[in-house]
Amino acid sequence: MISKRLVSLFAAACLSLGITVARPDEGMWLPMLLKQLNESDMQKKGMKLTADDIYSVNQSSLKDAIVSFGGFCTGEMISPEGLLLTNHHCGYGQIQQHSSVKNDYLTDGFWAMNREQELPNPGLTATFIVRMEDVTKQILDGIPANIAEAEREAIIQRNIAKVRSASTAGTHYDAVIKPYFYGNEYYMYITETFRDVRLVGAPPSSIGKFGGDTDNWMWPRHTGDFSIFRVYAGADNKPADYSPNNKPYKPKHHLPISLSGVKEKDFTMVFGFPGRTNEYLTSQAVEEIYSVSNPAKIKIRDTKLNILDKDMKASDAVRIQYAAKYASIANYWKKWIGENRGIRKANAIQKKQQLEKQFAQWVAADAKRQQKYGNLLADFAKNYKALEGITISRDYYMEAANGVELIKYATEYGKLQEMLDGKAPQAEINSQIEKLEKGIAAFYKDYNAPTDMKVFAALMAMYYNDIDQKLHPEAFKTVRQKYKGDFAKYADEVYSKSFFTSETGVRKALAEIKNGKTATLKNDPAFQLANSISSYYKANVLPTYNTVNDNLNLLYRAYIAGLREMQQDKKFYPDANSTLRVAYGVVEPYEPVDGVNYKYYTTLEGIIEKAETGAAEDYAIPARLKELYVKKDYGQYGVNGELPVAFIASNHTTGGNSGSPVINANGQLIGTNFDRNWEGTMSDITYNPDQVRNIAVDVRYMLFVVDKFAGAGHLVKEMTLVTDNTSGLPQVDERRKIETGETKLSKKELKKARKAKKKAEKEKAVEVN
Repeated sequence: MISKRLVSLFAAACLSLGITVARPDEGMWLPMLLKQLNESDMQKKGMKLTADDIYSVNQSSLKDAIVSFGGFCTGEMISPEGLLLTNHHCGYGQIQQHSSVKNDYLTDGFWAMNREQELPNPGLTATFIVRMEDVTKQILDGIPANIAEAEREAIIQRNIAKVRSASTAGTHYDAVIKPYFYGNEYYMYITETFRDVRLVGAPPSSIGKFGGDTDNWMWPRHTGDFSIFRVYAGADNKPADYSPNNKPYKPKHHLPISLSGVKEKDFTMVFGFPGRTNEYLTSQAVEEIYSVSNPAKIKIRDTKLNILDKDMKASDAVRIQYAAKYASIANYWKKWIGENRGIRKANAIQKKQQLEKQFAQWVAADAKRQQKYGNLLADFAKNYKALEGITISRDYYMEAANGVELIKYATEYGKLQEMLDGKAPQAEINSQIEKLEKGIAAFYKDYNAPTDMKVFAALMAMYYNDIDQKLHPEAFKTVRQKYKGDFAKYADEVYSKSFFTSETGVRKALAEIKNGKTATLKNDPAFQLANSISSYYKANVLPTYNTVNDNLNLLYRAYIAGLREMQQDKKFYPDANSTLRVAYGVVEPYEPVDGVNYKYYTTLEGIIEKAETGAAEDYAIPARLKELYVKKDYGQYGVNGELPVAFIASNHTTGGNSGSPVINANGQLIGTNFDRNWEGTMSDITYNPDQVRNIAVDVRYMLFVVDKFAGAGHLVKEMTLVTDNTSGLPQVDERRKIETGETKLSKKELKKARKAKKKAEKEKAVEVN
């Protein structure tokens, strides 16, 4: 057996010789390009589908079951009646909005036992992809060579508007056009967005968040991180605003659910909307993330989380108000810690430097390349040098200043003050006030001024002490002179006098402004501070940050074009940008550190073990779950006396992939992606095949919780459960249509389906005999 060390040495030798070594399972691939780039490799790994089965414009395919859930997560259709499966943490905000001390759905869970009990969620959407199209030529049309970046972007935006308009005219569809490879290519997604999405079911947080922050980004994992919604449509099965008369949406495709489970080396595929990666950053950029940005953000969030944790434990009302906020803050706090560990473990900075050295040698070997790429690396160094002091100032503005809710909310009133200063017509001022009034109730529903005041004192002190005085906003001079840098005293002053600390105060102030008291907002101490911080940032930090990043975007566009020219045998994938992607890999264990081996799955046994240690309140479980465990009452979802809970695989995922389906070789749902292992969080920057694993809820655990734990078996009856692994068949719902004559397939498709059905029946007969 070849050791991992020898493999690593071989890879390093190949790199030094300019040979590209394909790393297994890396990449977030465009669905429309799977046939030419990935189909063969996917099938070698065990996939029994074709690229057309995954993405097709002309026939139903897996893509028709995938949705962008709210624009921040992924969901999948799991029934012909519009049931949508996503993560518990993706639906957490909606669960929290419907919760109160009296009806605590966060603690107790929620299950609609009939359609009338399903809860509407204003503003929540589910977006399907109708088709993709390469529009690079149309978008880059008419752009002269060596044009200024701002002029280039202006032409591109005009072209994008033109192509979008032409592509969606006369339809209810929308179009999203985004750049890929830093603007070397452009792709368009035609989308269909449904606006009536209702909450159907969510387990209690003791299941949906089992392990809490203790286990977040960790493996082994035992979290039932799922929630269920339903998409509704108008009578014509098209998107419609919420109405009690709407009907459950009938999707073009829904995923059948496999009860066969997973085993090591099984093919897996994650289909979803990954948010953001930066795989092609230079070594200077990774060094800045590792040494400057991540440590600062970790420190700020750690401070805020400790304050929120204490207040949430002291009050149920505060706990419910801040549950979703706390989870959101904690998520990336822990992710950044793991990312830095992973960067260090993978020697990411050194590997980037090796690639840059190789690139420089390749450029130097040809005069034309020297003319085209000769100054690239030096220009990168110059621009990253210009960000010194700027990046850290931006991080403290975003994390410390805007980490204080009072400041962030008061900043939203800046435009109103500009209108008052400019003596805008009263009608325009009133219109702006009406816009602000729409968000007041939502903000104060989940706001606690005493808690925020503690956050203010701590985070503003950090902003004051950790950033060079020459980068301080004007308001900090007052704190230095009047309060001697004591932000606790300053907090008392601000929170005792600002009308922003209560909904009543804000509504009263806006009423005064309507009646002509134009100084009301300007005289508020919270607004004065927020305005000072925001004004300084916009005048002294943001211009440099934007200019340098415009420069860097141009440099990266040339750099990645050069890398693709240098490594013509390598298949490049674009960075994630919240558009539909396919990642694929295999079910696989890993070794996080020397002497430790993690298997690829966990079971209910592990939940009980953690619960019985009493080591953390994150491990509390419902009595009903313990009861089912004791009785081993797992129904059809257990295997040999065990109940599967979660598993890992080597799919390349990131934020936005939360809720994505994990699909087996036959196109069946086997799990729902919800996390990555801590050692693999650096995969947004660099991929390490030995360490990167995505974590999924085993679909059998989801079914068990819905059916046996919650008693919501009526939902399971909607789903299509399968126990065979036959390949080549249309999905079960399509087979039923073929057999009953309801199909609308073409003659060619019908013939193919019947042929596949007969083949499967013969194979099954052979197995029986």
